Amino acid sequence: MKDALLDSRGGRLLVGFAAAGAGVAGSYGATGYTPTFVASPIERTLSRTMPGEVVSVAITTLGSLGQQLNLLTAILLTWLLFAAGITGALLAGSEANNRLLPTVGTAVFLWVVTAALTRELALSLGPVVPAVAVVGLAQAVDAYRGSADPISSKRRRALSTFGVAIGATAVGFAVGEGKTSMGEDAPQLDAPGADTEDLQAKLDAAEANSLDVSGIEPLVSENFYEVDINSIDPNTKAADWSLSITGAVESEVTVDYEELQGMAAVNQFSTLRCVGDSLNGKKIDTALWTGVPLQRLVERAGVQSDCNCVLLKAQDGYEVEFPLEAFNRGIAVYGMNGKVLPRGHGYPVRAVIPGHWGEVNTKWLTEIELLNSEVDGYWEQRGWEGTGPVKPTATLRADTMLDDGTRQLAGHAYGGLRGVSTVEVSTDGGSSWSEATLSEPLPAVDGEGPAEDAWRQWTYSYDPPGSSHTAVVRMVTRDGTVQTMEETGPRPSGPSGWVQKEFQS
Repeated sequence: MKDALLDSRGGRLLVGFAAAGAGVAGSYGATGYTPTFVASPIERTLSRTMPGEVVSVAITTLGSLGQQLNLLTAILLTWLLFAAGITGALLAGSEANNRLLPTVGTAVFLWVVTAALTRELALSLGPVVPAVAVVGLAQAVDAYRGSADPISSKRRRALSTFGVAIGATAVGFAVGEGKTSMGEDAPQLDAPGADTEDLQAKLDAAEANSLDVSGIEPLVSENFYEVDINSIDPNTKAADWSLSITGAVESEVTVDYEELQGMAAVNQFSTLRCVGDSLNGKKIDTALWTGVPLQRLVERAGVQSDCNCVLLKAQDGYEVEFPLEAFNRGIAVYGMNGKVLPRGHGYPVRAVIPGHWGEVNTKWLTEIELLNSEVDGYWEQRGWEGTGPVKPTATLRADTMLDDGTRQLAGHAYGGLRGVSTVEVSTDGGSSWSEATLSEPLPAVDGEGPAEDAWRQWTYSYDPPGSSHTAVVRMVTRDGTVQTMEETGPRPSGPSGWVQKEFQS
């Protein structure tokens, strides 16, 4: 049996790695991009154990790529773990001269490991079937080697086994992608407590107020950014969701999804910006959120907090602590832009806290704990200080030469609860300033006056001077405060400074 594929070290490794790849894909095919995918628990462990300095570098230099690399590392580790177990089963079968042992050993090992990681018994069969099929095929082609030259026959059997494994892997990932994409198509919002007429009126106002400028997001963002501590989002069903109010309260209260949707809701425009964003970055967006005021929920429990602070906890293990004063302005959101809150933005329910950095706007909210003393949240444990109010910013997104020979600049301005009064543009490096044209403000919750926490678009056109020059942008808040020109990086408390761009003659 010298030409048997599974009698050589290289052959066993080849089959072990091929079957492991099919097993990982099989898990993905059974679960999609959900926490029950076998690599997800490993990815979550990596994200929690990684040193804060590494996390900070990944955020500020790699952005979302860092998170993708973390997931890729988790998949690679899962693949290696599967390959080690399968290769061990193949070796044990060869030593015992037992052809049943490799398939049984592969099945038992993969099921036990997957079930231990994901705590899902039935879905843990996902990696078992394709991996066992690859091992069984390798055994079958060894049993029927034919009369061809031993070396060429062995190569053909190796290629056949590897080809089947690649095919099984491709099918598994294709099926998993289909499941994932179907879950992101959010339906229209239809909640008893939501005022759908007001909701539509506000969306119509946002469309009417948006400036007709190419290259910038409309007032209601079409591509809202996502930042999470894990690469794979929770996949909680509304029927299984509940929100608990615990800690320093007179009596603990639990609210389920149906009860929350039955409460009188508000439709509120709010802009979110990530504390890890760059100075002129794109992790800032605006939506119309539908939900129930958080203060109304905690009042039912009776607040007894000595430090007037609150800790929000999420389904994915995320935690953030901040002042109760800020919390009382927030809402428990279940709708976004007239649709059910998408999974990537915290379905079933998230928190939106006006005027504060994105990190306090907790997705997949499951618990509100009133505290008697302050604690460090997830990002504070890693050296960040992003629980305070956002810093005013004016972004420069678009730069277009118009048909009349003028140059048009455009972007957004956001000042949190301080609002936006004006945007000023300098085309001579800051020596002189001109006022830009602003979009009309988005409407407030009650429809009277401007939204308290929403960005505005701006645009400014000018005749280029015919020589190299620098354009600078800054904003002024409603109380007359000019945005600081002091430039700081994202860590620890968010970026600041004036955005500028150089133009060549």
